[in-house]
Amino acid sequence: MIITSSSGFFPGRSLRGLRRSGIRHASMQRSVRFLRNGGKPPAAAGRRILRARSSLITNPEDFEVGRFIGSYGFMNVTSFSSFNLRGLSSGGGLEELDVRYSPEDIERLKVQDVGEGQVKIRLYEGRIVQGPLRGTRIIFKVYPGLRAGGVEADMMAANELNCHAFLQGETGRICQNIQIFLGGFETKTGEQWLAFRNDGIYSAADYAKIMGEDVLKYRTEQRSWNPFDWEQKMTRRRKFVIKLLNGAMGGLAYMHSNERLHQSLGPASVVLNTIMEKDADYLVPRLRDLAFSVDIRYSSLDTSPGVLSEGLWRRASAAGAFTLLEKRAFGIADDIFEAGLLFLYLTFLPFCESGAMDGLSLQRLFEGTFQLDLEAAREYCLADDRLREAVKFLDLGNRAGWELLQSMLNPDYRQRPIAEAVLSHRFMTGAAL
Repeated sequence: MIITSSSGFFPGRSLRGLRRSGIRHASMQRSVRFLRNGGKPPAAAGRRILRARSSLITNPEDFEVGRFIGSYGFMNVTSFSSFNLRGLSSGGGLEELDVRYSPEDIERLKVQDVGEGQVKIRLYEGRIVQGPLRGTRIIFKVYPGLRAGGVEADMMAANELNCHAFLQGETGRICQNIQIFLGGFETKTGEQWLAFRNDGIYSAADYAKIMGEDVLKYRTEQRSWNPFDWEQKMTRRRKFVIKLLNGAMGGLAYMHSNERLHQSLGPASVVLNTIMEKDADYLVPRLRDLAFSVDIRYSSLDTSPGVLSEGLWRRASAAGAFTLLEKRAFGIADDIFEAGLLFLYLTFLPFCESGAMDGLSLQRLFEGTFQLDLEAAREYCLADDRLREAVKFLDLGNRAGWELLQSMLNPDYRQRPIAEAVLSHRFMTGAAL
């Protein structure tokens, strides 16, 4: 299954700032590194890891590793040979999950110049077996060691750990819309095992895929096509999606208020505690995948950029953002653009039958074919019966959804709203329903 990201389309990570430069940033790696004395993962044997946060669980013996859940890696998409996609033409990205491709995926890849990255991340279930959190279910996110994953894996693990430690420690409070980091350990082979509280294994990408299959099944089986039943289903779906988007934007607003960018926001980077639409009242979306987060405190902006943020600041310079104030504003607006792509994805894919549209095609349509002219894109989608429910959703409240989407995807970064403004928009408050 192929999932794309931000300036590639969507989840996980676009890798816009990641380059195979071979540069070693030792100070960054060592500042929050696990001690290199761990043992094999299932036994979780080794020594304590973090020197920084005593509240984190740092003893490998406190963990029990369970079943393997899956893995994902990253591929750099450097160009599209058959499409005019300014958003992907220089360093967009594609995330692959479980490395399985459909024939349609293969056809799409034929028109791209793709380079596979070294970083392959594995996921395991687990639990805490000692201490006050004994019995707590966790998800292990495993970064490969330096030999297998290169310097990028080291920097990504360190950056993710550092960001979570800051957001949970120095801020003095915990945001319910960001995944909770509990600790971890490092093995003798250098693998970084980061432990997060298990608040669900489904992502927003999984939800969209399942709902698309639901639409296809419903229409294929032609359940006497009860218009009332269908409208009830769509009403529940709209409420669920709006709550999902509110949670994701709430997490992003919290990060921005604490001087951190996400920089890899997409459907795969939003984890859900339920995908049952009847349980929407209990839905709590949480942001994850903070490996590419960027510190935008002025003291950090005034230093040389790290390898993981080089792409961001190149784009900032290209957009005319040179001063510290302008660079900070650009970074926030860049996250909002990614959030706009997430908004687009979640207002289309769960409402369209599976196969009618995918994330990459959606980005090609809006960014490539229509150059972010949403009125023209709307007319095109309205003519396709398979996309009509998505158009109806965005049309609610005198086209409130289109209005918000247009502002988030504004080509001028200075004109994009901040996260708090997105949350207060009438489409997001549910006033348009």
